[in-house]
Amino acid sequence: TLSNKKTFKAKVVGADPASDLAVIKIEAKGLPFLVYGNSDEVKVGQWVLAIGYPLTLETTVTAGIISAKGRTLEINRRQSDAPVEAFIQTDAAVNPGNSGGPLVTTDGKLIGINSAIASPTGSYAGYSFTIPVNIVKKIIADLMKFGTVQRAYLGIEYAPENISDEEKEKNGIESGEGVYVVGVRDAGAAVGAGIKKGDVITKVNGVPVLNAADMVGQIATFRPGDKINITYRREGKEVTSPVTLKNISGTTEVVKTSAIDKLGASFKELSKDVAKEIGVSGGVVVAEIKGGIMSKVRVQEGYVILKANGKEVKTVAEFAKVIDGATGSVKLEGVYPGYEGIHTVVINL
Repeated sequence: TLSNKKTFKAKVVGADPASDLAVIKIEAKGLPFLVYGNSDEVKVGQWVLAIGYPLTLETTVTAGIISAKGRTLEINRRQSDAPVEAFIQTDAAVNPGNSGGPLVTTDGKLIGINSAIASPTGSYAGYSFTIPVNIVKKIIADLMKFGTVQRAYLGIEYAPENISDEEKEKNGIESGEGVYVVGVRDAGAAVGAGIKKGDVITKVNGVPVLNAADMVGQIATFRPGDKINITYRREGKEVTSPVTLKNISGTTEVVKTSAIDKLGASFKELSKDVAKEIGVSGGVVVAEIKGGIMSKVRVQEGYVILKANGKEVKTVAEFAKVIDGATGSVKLEGVYPGYEGIHTVVINL
Protein backbone atom coordinates (compact mmCIF):
# COMPACT_ATOMS: atom_id res chain seq x y z
CA THR A 1 0.00 0.00 0.00
CA LEU A 2 1.42 3.37 -1.03
CA SER A 3 1.07 6.67 0.80
CA ASN A 4 -1.80 7.59 -1.57
CA LYS A 5 -3.69 4.46 -0.34
CA LYS A 6 -3.31 2.58 -3.63
CA THR A 7 -2.66 -1.12 -3.15
CA PHE A 8 -0.63 -3.42 -5.41
CA LYS A 9 0.46 -7.04 -5.40
CA ALA A 10 4.25 -7.21 -5.16
CA LYS A 11 6.72 -9.83 -6.37
CA VAL A 12 9.99 -10.47 -4.54
CA VAL A 13 12.79 -10.09 -7.08
CA GLY A 14 15.52 -11.10 -4.66
CA ALA A 15 16.71 -10.81 -1.08
CA ASP A 16 20.07 -10.56 0.68
CA PRO A 17 20.11 -11.71 4.32
CA ALA A 18 23.71 -10.52 4.76
CA SER A 19 22.64 -6.89 4.40
CA ASP A 20 18.93 -7.27 5.32
CA LEU A 21 17.83 -5.86 1.97
CA ALA A 22 15.34 -7.05 -0.64
CA VAL A 23 13.95 -5.87 -3.98
CA ILE A 24 10.23 -6.08 -4.76
CA LYS A 25 8.38 -5.23 -7.96
CA ILE A 26 4.90 -3.87 -8.59
CA GLU A 27 3.14 -3.30 -11.91
CA ALA A 28 2.66 0.47 -12.01
CA LYS A 29 3.73 3.52 -13.98
CA GLY A 30 4.46 7.13 -13.16
CA LEU A 31 5.61 6.43 -9.61
CA PRO A 32 7.61 9.05 -7.70
CA PHE A 33 11.22 8.20 -6.89
CA LEU A 34 14.21 9.38 -4.91
CA VAL A 35 17.57 10.40 -6.37
CA TYR A 36 20.62 8.56 -5.06
CA GLY A 37 23.08 10.53 -2.97
CA ASN A 38 26.62 9.47 -2.03
CA SER A 39 26.93 7.99 1.46
CA ASP A 40 30.74 8.26 1.38
CA GLU A 41 30.37 12.05 1.30
CA VAL A 42 28.07 12.19 4.35
CA LYS A 43 29.66 14.05 7.28
CA VAL A 44 29.22 13.54 11.02
CA GLY A 45 27.00 16.36 12.31
CA GLN A 46 25.10 16.71 9.01
CA TRP A 47 21.33 17.10 9.24
CA VAL A 48 19.21 14.24 7.83
CA LEU A 49 15.54 13.19 7.66
CA ALA A 50 14.11 9.70 8.35
CA ILE A 51 10.83 8.72 6.70
CA GLY A 52 8.64 5.75 7.55
CA TYR A 53 5.54 4.32 9.20
CA PRO A 54 6.55 4.11 12.89
CA LEU A 55 4.43 2.10 15.30
CA THR A 56 0.81 2.38 14.05
CA LEU A 57 1.18 5.84 12.51
CA GLU A 58 0.91 6.95 8.90
CA THR A 59 3.83 8.46 6.94
CA THR A 60 6.07 10.26 9.41
CA VAL A 61 9.19 12.38 8.98
CA THR A 62 11.72 12.87 11.78
CA ALA A 63 14.95 14.88 11.79
CA GLY A 64 18.36 14.37 13.34
CA ILE A 65 22.07 14.48 12.65
CA ILE A 66 24.65 11.93 11.57
CA SER A 67 26.14 10.74 14.86
CA ALA A 68 28.76 8.33 13.48
CA LYS A 69 29.73 6.23 10.47
CA GLY A 70 31.00 2.69 10.03
CA ARG A 71 29.05 1.15 12.92
CA THR A 72 28.54 -2.59 13.30
CA LEU A 73 25.93 -4.25 15.56
CA GLU A 74 26.34 -7.93 14.50
CA ILE A 75 22.54 -8.14 14.04
CA ASN A 76 22.78 -9.56 10.52
CA ARG A 77 24.94 -12.45 11.77
CA ARG A 78 21.70 -14.06 12.95
CA GLN A 79 20.76 -14.65 9.31
CA SER A 80 24.12 -14.74 7.52
CA ASP A 81 27.62 -16.05 8.28
CA ALA A 82 29.08 -13.19 6.18
CA PRO A 83 27.11 -10.13 7.34
CA VAL A 84 27.60 -6.72 5.75
CA GLU A 85 27.34 -3.99 8.36
CA ALA A 86 28.78 -0.50 8.02
CA PHE A 87 25.85 1.46 9.40
CA ILE A 88 25.39 5.21 9.44
CA GLN A 89 24.31 6.12 12.99
CA THR A 90 21.85 8.96 13.49
CA ASP A 91 19.80 10.41 16.33
CA ALA A 92 16.70 10.82 14.14
CA ALA A 93 13.76 9.16 15.91
CA VAL A 94 13.22 5.71 14.39
CA ASN A 95 10.80 3.09 15.74
CA PRO A 96 9.44 -0.31 14.64
CA GLY A 97 7.79 0.40 11.27
CA ASN A 98 10.60 2.66 10.06
CA SER A 99 12.71 -0.24 8.78
CA GLY A 100 12.97 -0.12 5.00
CA GLY A 101 12.23 3.60 4.92
CA PRO A 102 14.66 6.16 3.50
CA LEU A 103 17.17 8.39 5.21
CA VAL A 104 17.56 11.53 3.09
CA THR A 105 19.59 14.71 3.09
CA THR A 106 17.89 18.07 3.54
CA ASP A 107 17.90 18.48 -0.26
CA GLY A 108 16.00 15.18 -0.66
CA LYS A 109 18.77 12.80 -1.81
CA LEU A 110 18.71 9.20 -0.58
CA ILE A 111 21.74 8.35 1.54
CA GLY A 112 20.53 5.14 3.21
CA ILE A 113 17.81 2.69 4.20
CA ASN A 114 16.77 2.68 7.86
CA SER A 115 17.44 -0.74 9.34
CA ALA A 116 17.79 -0.92 13.13
CA ILE A 117 17.71 0.83 16.47
CA ALA A 118 19.75 0.38 19.64
CA SER A 119 17.30 0.29 22.52
CA PRO A 120 16.72 -1.58 25.79
CA THR A 121 12.95 -1.35 25.24
CA GLY A 122 12.54 -2.05 21.52
CA SER A 123 11.49 1.54 20.83
CA TYR A 124 13.54 4.64 20.04
CA ALA A 125 16.11 5.47 22.69
CA GLY A 126 18.38 7.93 20.91
CA TYR A 127 20.20 5.90 18.27
CA SER A 128 19.17 4.50 14.90
CA PHE A 129 21.18 2.77 12.18
CA THR A 130 20.99 3.04 8.42
CA ILE A 131 22.44 0.97 5.55
CA PRO A 132 24.55 3.34 3.40
CA VAL A 133 23.11 3.98 -0.06
CA ASN A 134 26.40 3.10 -1.80
CA ILE A 135 25.99 -0.46 -0.50
CA VAL A 136 22.25 -0.42 -1.28
CA LYS A 137 22.84 0.59 -4.93
CA LYS A 138 25.23 -2.27 -5.58
CA ILE A 139 23.08 -4.92 -3.87
CA ILE A 140 19.93 -3.79 -5.71
CA ALA A 141 21.77 -3.88 -9.04
CA ASP A 142 23.04 -7.42 -8.31
CA LEU A 143 19.62 -8.73 -7.29
CA MET A 144 17.98 -7.31 -10.41
CA LYS A 145 20.69 -8.56 -12.79
CA PHE A 146 21.77 -11.88 -11.26
CA GLY A 147 19.03 -12.79 -8.76
CA THR A 148 21.64 -13.02 -6.01
CA VAL A 149 24.35 -10.75 -4.67
CA GLN A 150 27.80 -10.97 -6.24
CA ARG A 151 29.81 -10.49 -3.06
CA ALA A 152 33.50 -9.67 -3.34
CA TYR A 153 36.01 -10.78 -0.73
CA LEU A 154 39.50 -9.53 0.03
CA GLY A 155 40.44 -12.86 1.57
CA ILE A 156 41.79 -11.81 4.95
CA GLU A 157 40.99 -12.51 8.58
CA TYR A 158 40.96 -9.57 10.93
CA ALA A 159 40.60 -8.94 14.64
CA PRO A 160 37.08 -8.19 15.95
CA GLU A 161 36.47 -4.60 16.99
CA ASN A 162 35.47 -5.50 20.56
CA ILE A 163 38.73 -7.34 21.32
CA SER A 164 40.23 -6.40 24.69
CA ASP A 165 43.57 -4.65 25.15
CA GLU A 166 44.85 -7.80 26.88
CA GLU A 167 43.99 -9.93 23.83
CA LYS A 168 45.61 -7.38 21.53
CA GLU A 169 48.82 -7.48 23.55
CA LYS A 170 48.75 -11.29 23.76
CA ASN A 171 48.37 -11.67 19.99
CA GLY A 172 50.61 -8.77 19.00
CA ILE A 173 47.73 -6.83 17.43
CA GLU A 174 48.51 -3.20 16.70
CA SER A 175 46.10 -0.59 18.08
CA GLY A 176 44.94 2.47 16.19
CA GLU A 177 43.07 3.32 13.02
CA GLY A 178 42.84 0.75 10.25
CA VAL A 179 42.26 -3.00 10.04
CA TYR A 180 44.91 -5.33 11.47
CA VAL A 181 45.38 -8.47 9.36
CA VAL A 182 45.58 -11.60 11.53
CA GLY A 183 45.54 -14.06 8.62
CA VAL A 184 45.49 -14.33 4.83
CA ARG A 185 43.53 -17.04 2.99
CA ASP A 186 45.49 -19.11 0.48
CA ALA A 187 43.09 -18.62 -2.45
CA GLY A 188 42.05 -15.09 -1.55
CA ALA A 189 42.64 -11.83 -3.38
CA ALA A 190 44.98 -10.43 -0.71
CA VAL A 191 47.68 -13.03 -1.46
CA GLY A 192 48.16 -11.68 -4.97
CA ALA A 193 48.59 -8.17 -3.57
CA GLY A 194 51.33 -9.28 -1.20
CA ILE A 195 49.29 -8.55 1.93
CA LYS A 196 50.58 -10.46 4.96
CA LYS A 197 49.70 -11.12 8.57
CA GLY A 198 50.57 -8.06 10.62
CA ASP A 199 49.77 -5.52 7.91
CA VAL A 200 47.26 -2.76 8.72
CA ILE A 201 44.81 -1.86 5.94
CA THR A 202 44.20 1.89 5.88
CA LYS A 203 42.46 2.58 2.55
CA VAL A 204 40.23 0.76 0.05
CA ASN A 205 40.49 2.29 -3.42
CA GLY A 206 41.62 5.56 -1.91
CA VAL A 207 38.84 5.75 0.70
CA PRO A 208 40.18 5.77 4.30
CA VAL A 209 39.00 2.88 6.51
CA LEU A 210 39.13 3.47 10.24
CA ASN A 211 37.87 0.04 11.27
CA ALA A 212 36.68 -3.34 9.99
CA ALA A 213 33.11 -2.09 9.38
CA ASP A 214 34.46 0.66 7.11
CA MET A 215 36.50 -1.90 5.16
CA VAL A 216 33.63 -4.39 4.82
CA GLY A 217 31.32 -1.60 3.69
CA GLN A 218 33.74 -0.44 0.99
CA ILE A 219 34.45 -3.97 -0.31
CA ALA A 220 30.68 -4.60 -0.41
CA THR A 221 30.31 -1.97 -3.14
CA PHE A 222 32.42 -4.04 -5.57
CA ARG A 223 31.98 -7.34 -7.41
CA PRO A 224 34.33 -10.31 -7.86
CA GLY A 225 36.69 -9.50 -10.71
CA ASP A 226 36.80 -5.77 -9.93
CA LYS A 227 40.33 -4.37 -9.70
CA ILE A 228 40.91 -1.94 -6.85
CA ASN A 229 43.81 -0.53 -4.84
CA ILE A 230 44.44 -1.53 -1.24
CA THR A 231 46.65 0.67 0.92
CA TYR A 232 48.25 -0.90 3.97
CA ARG A 233 50.86 -0.06 6.57
CA ARG A 234 53.83 -2.36 7.13
CA GLU A 235 56.67 -1.59 9.52
CA GLY A 236 55.76 2.08 9.53
CA LYS A 237 55.66 2.43 5.74
CA GLU A 238 52.49 2.80 3.68
CA VAL A 239 52.17 0.60 0.58
CA THR A 240 49.47 0.63 -2.13
CA SER A 241 48.92 -2.53 -4.17
CA PRO A 242 46.41 -3.46 -6.90
CA VAL A 243 43.99 -6.26 -5.99
CA THR A 244 41.56 -8.29 -8.10
CA LEU A 245 38.68 -9.14 -5.77
CA LYS A 246 37.33 -12.71 -5.71
CA ASN A 247 34.16 -14.49 -4.65
CA ILE A 248 33.88 -16.81 -1.66
CA SER A 249 35.13 -19.73 -3.79
CA GLY A 250 38.31 -17.87 -4.69
CA THR A 251 37.34 -17.18 -8.33
CA THR A 252 35.94 -14.23 -10.26
CA GLU A 253 33.03 -16.13 -11.80
CA VAL A 254 29.40 -15.09 -11.42
CA VAL A 255 27.84 -16.80 -8.39
CA LYS A 256 24.40 -18.30 -8.88
CA THR A 257 21.90 -18.98 -6.13
CA SER A 258 23.13 -22.14 -4.42
CA ALA A 259 21.07 -25.03 -3.10
CA ILE A 260 23.10 -24.64 0.09
CA ASP A 261 21.05 -21.51 0.83
CA LYS A 262 17.96 -23.70 1.22
CA LEU A 263 19.54 -25.79 3.97
CA GLY A 264 18.72 -23.14 6.55
CA ALA A 265 22.11 -23.22 8.24
CA SER A 266 25.41 -21.38 8.24
CA PHE A 267 28.67 -23.23 7.69
CA LYS A 268 32.34 -22.55 8.29
CA GLU A 269 35.60 -24.32 7.62
CA LEU A 270 37.07 -26.46 10.41
CA SER A 271 40.08 -24.73 11.94
CA LYS A 272 43.48 -26.39 11.60
CA ASP A 273 43.86 -26.66 15.38
CA VAL A 274 40.54 -28.49 15.86
CA ALA A 275 41.20 -30.69 12.80
CA LYS A 276 44.53 -31.76 14.31
CA GLU A 277 42.90 -32.32 17.69
CA ILE A 278 40.22 -34.69 16.34
CA GLY A 279 42.55 -36.36 13.85
CA VAL A 280 41.10 -35.26 10.50
CA SER A 281 42.59 -33.32 7.60
CA GLY A 282 39.71 -30.87 7.36
CA GLY A 283 35.96 -30.49 7.21
CA VAL A 284 32.96 -28.15 7.22
CA VAL A 285 31.29 -27.22 10.50
CA VAL A 286 27.54 -26.69 10.92
CA ALA A 287 27.90 -23.36 12.72
CA GLU A 288 24.25 -22.45 13.23
CA ILE A 289 20.91 -24.03 12.31
CA LYS A 290 18.27 -21.40 11.59
CA GLY A 291 15.48 -23.48 10.08
CA GLY A 292 14.95 -25.03 6.67
CA ILE A 293 16.08 -28.53 5.74
CA MET A 294 18.77 -28.87 8.42
CA SER A 295 16.24 -28.30 11.19
CA LYS A 296 14.28 -31.35 10.04
CA VAL A 297 17.10 -33.90 10.27
CA ARG A 298 18.99 -35.33 13.22
CA VAL A 299 21.97 -33.04 13.22
CA GLN A 300 23.18 -30.53 15.78
CA GLU A 301 25.30 -27.41 15.65
CA GLY A 302 28.98 -28.31 15.82
CA TYR A 303 28.63 -31.32 13.52
CA VAL A 304 31.74 -31.57 11.33
CA ILE A 305 30.95 -32.72 7.79
CA LEU A 306 33.84 -34.78 6.39
CA LYS A 307 32.16 -36.20 3.29
CA ALA A 308 29.11 -35.34 1.18
CA ASN A 309 27.88 -38.07 -1.18
CA GLY A 310 31.21 -39.83 -0.68
CA LYS A 311 33.36 -36.81 -1.59
CA GLU A 312 35.68 -35.20 0.95
CA VAL A 313 34.77 -31.58 1.72
CA LYS A 314 37.24 -29.29 3.43
CA THR A 315 35.81 -25.92 2.45
CA VAL A 316 32.32 -24.42 2.29
CA ALA A 317 32.82 -23.98 -1.47
CA GLU A 318 33.53 -27.71 -1.91
CA PHE A 319 30.46 -28.58 0.15
CA ALA A 320 28.29 -26.16 -1.86
CA LYS A 321 29.52 -27.70 -5.11
CA VAL A 322 28.37 -31.18 -4.02
CA ILE A 323 24.99 -29.85 -2.85
CA ASP A 324 24.47 -27.95 -6.12
CA GLY A 325 25.23 -31.05 -8.18
CA ALA A 326 23.01 -33.39 -6.18
CA THR A 327 19.44 -34.42 -6.91
CA GLY A 328 17.00 -35.97 -4.48
CA SER A 329 19.12 -36.47 -1.37
CA VAL A 330 22.64 -36.02 -0.01
CA LYS A 331 24.43 -38.37 2.37
CA LEU A 332 26.61 -36.60 4.92
CA GLU A 333 29.34 -38.34 6.91
CA GLY A 334 30.86 -36.51 9.83
CA VAL A 335 31.84 -36.37 13.47
CA TYR A 336 31.05 -34.51 16.65
CA PRO A 337 34.27 -33.33 18.36
CA GLY A 338 34.63 -35.14 21.67
CA TYR A 339 32.53 -38.14 20.59
CA GLU A 340 33.67 -41.30 18.85
CA GLY A 341 32.43 -42.71 15.57
CA ILE A 342 31.20 -41.46 12.23
CA HIS A 343 27.68 -40.05 12.21
CA THR A 344 25.74 -40.37 8.96
CA VAL A 345 22.92 -37.98 8.04
CA VAL A 346 20.73 -38.03 4.93
CA ILE A 347 19.14 -34.76 3.85
CA ASN A 348 16.39 -34.54 1.24
CA LEU A 349 16.75 -31.52 -1.04
